[in-house]
Amino acid sequence: MVPTEGSEALIEAVAQRIAAYGLEEVAILFLEMHKPLSFLLGQSLLVASPFVAPFLGWERVEAVAEMLSQRENIERLLQRLEELREERESS
Repeated sequence: MVPTEGSEALIEAVAQRIAAYGLEEVAILFLEMHKPLSFLLGQSLLVASPFVAPFLGWERVEAVAEMLSQRENIERLLQRLEELREERESS
């Protein structure tokens, strides 16, 4: 699957938000452990959307669920988180 500009922007936004809290290692561990279940993770977010959407907005919940449903996006998110972690450790 060819990454779209929207998915790249979403991956970057999610990675930056995780890095802002200093949770890169935790997120990497979680994503690596649950990578085989990535499709179910995305679908679970859609099931939980009535509870999450009032806080994040339906469009964002739907976009994140779509992103998490594709293993290639999980890999790109992991790579970006590792880059951000290395940047933080080197500075």
